[in-house]
Amino acid sequence: MTLTQLRYLIAVADNLHFGRAATACAISQPTLSAQLRKLEGELQAALIERGATISLTPIGHAVVSRARGILSEADEIMSIARRGEEPLAGPRRIGIIPTLCPYVLPWALPALKAQHPRLDLICREAMTGAIIKAVKGRELDWGLIAEEPHDPALASQVLFDEQFFAALPPDHPLAANAAVEQSALCTERVLVLGEGHCIRDQTRAICNASSGTSDDIQATSLETLRGLVAAGQGVTLLPALARRGVETDIVLRPLIPPAARTIHLITRRADPRREEAPLLAMVLRAALPVGADMAITP
Repeated sequence: MTLTQLRYLIAVADNLHFGRAATACAISQPTLSAQLRKLEGELQAALIERGATISLTPIGHAVVSRARGILSEADEIMSIARRGEEPLAGPRRIGIIPTLCPYVLPWALPALKAQHPRLDLICREAMTGAIIKAVKGRELDWGLIAEEPHDPALASQVLFDEQFFAALPPDHPLAANAAVEQSALCTERVLVLGEGHCIRDQTRAICNASSGTSDDIQATSLETLRGLVAAGQGVTLLPALARRGVETDIVLRPLIPPAARTIHLITRRADPRREEAPLLAMVLRAALPVGADMAITP
């Protein structure tokens, strides 16, 4: 049994497709299949159910779970051996919540590439809970989330506070105001994202869920919420980075009093490369778009 074979098995578990797994591992499909057959032979156990669809056997699931930890430990051994080398160099994995990922990548990736050209940042879009679990499980090196994790196994630092804006149809009475009182949203039909999005709870809290929040329409993305608002289905809140250069389909107004969400960078406290997180945070803070209505936390 080799680490390479375990990597192949994990690739199949992640893709549930031999062709895609082989592509992810940069090898041919016959080579991947042969190595997995060899692994099963060495373990004397079937790990993969091969048929019209690919799935793992119960033993396969157990082996994959342990294999992820083994490979993570192996990566950390390599990291310890290379700690004298350049920081933020090589592959690193980061999870970013869906309400932040598409808006942060266009400015964050070029900035990181400019400051750390040898960094190969592998991004995964996932919900907060999945990111926290993956960081703790060593599947991700870092996470960008919008709430304090409150987990002793994780180290967290605040990157910035991102202001919320009321998103209104252009013909809405509140659109005539320069700013919108939070209390004025309590009587509106406030559209929210589905369960699992932290911004859902933040929106409900700001807009007084007991009286105005609508749960009969639950979008899966901020862009869907924007479209629903433009169609006159209700109002919502959008974070600052989700604004476009020129708004024509909706009207955005700041809130009174102002409201914001706090973006955290998380990593494992026991990560041997944990000193890289402050370097990453420094680059991200410096690269924030000008006029993005952020409060940067040093």
